[in-house]
Amino acid sequence: TECVSGCVCPEGLFDDGRGGCVEEKDCPCTHNNEWYSSGQKIKVDCNTCTCQKGHWTCTNDVCYGTCMIYGSGHYNTFDGKFYDFDGSCEYVATQDFCGDKNSSGSFSIITENVPCGTTGVTCSKAIKMFLGVMRTFSNRSATPLPAFLEVIPEFELTVGLYLVIEASNGVMLIWDKKTTVFIKLSPDYKGKVCGLCGNFDDKSNNDFTTRSGLQVTNPLKFGNSWKQSPMCPDVTQEIKPCDLKPHRKSWAEKECSIINSEVFKICHSKVNPIPFYEACVHDACSCDSGGDCECFCSAVAAYAQECIKAEACVFWRTPDICPIFCDYYN
Repeated sequence: TECVSGCVCPEGLFDDGRGGCVEEKDCPCTHNNEWYSSGQKIKVDCNTCTCQKGHWTCTNDVCYGTCMIYGSGHYNTFDGKFYDFDGSCEYVATQDFCGDKNSSGSFSIITENVPCGTTGVTCSKAIKMFLGVMRTFSNRSATPLPAFLEVIPEFELTVGLYLVIEASNGVMLIWDKKTTVFIKLSPDYKGKVCGLCGNFDDKSNNDFTTRSGLQVTNPLKFGNSWKQSPMCPDVTQEIKPCDLKPHRKSWAEKECSIINSEVFKICHSKVNPIPFYEACVHDACSCDSGGDCECFCSAVAAYAQECIKAEACVFWRTPDICPIFCDYYN
């Protein structure tokens, strides 16, 4: 008899998968290739799961969804689909004005993308949140960092590195005042939104739904459908900045290797590092007109943020790597 595949234990006992035999009540559980003893708890998004007799028993709360837009055109949708889109225009990041032309809605969030290097890649320069009266926040640095525009926050505060803007309708923006924006939506919007951040229905395979309602597989066709102005040109090919700037590639790979290193080892089994490493190299190659260190730091921070969500806290910043002056922020 066994908790998991392995050696057969004496009658009445179960193989615990770790070379021992235990009673059924002590059978362990696995999550992201790690073993957990009976009674241990883990957080999965906003839910708590408890290991009981070799199986996870989880609370059933409906969680807020998070879409991340960072660096030079990287998107991680509400349902966890990771893709790149380098369009130079204004695009619908997410909104609940979906379906026919007469459909009603309560909000729309627009991202304005502009070139952030000489290779043609784009970064989010502005975020527009349409709810009501306009207020403006901007970063006027000469480096390719975004400005920020938002509309009607009902609640606004600074938390560490981030400006947090929360509206009473369950929409929240979190901005690092540099190159990263998080959009959080309450569970009430599940399956009711559309745009570059997907439809928030817990299925990533249908996130590439165009403005006209067609499901496509090409991120360029999907992204082009959500541009705000028909005057903007369509994106016709994926930009590979390291091929265009090969002299930057070795530096980019060396710096970004921290994502695949021992520093983040605790997170590798929880969050796949490969797309974040590739995005980091892409950004480090593309930010060739200033701000290359900012682009690198934002790319690593994006992976660190996903690790924290998966309960893998990583201390990766040092005095030499993307330092933060904590006394100032505290």
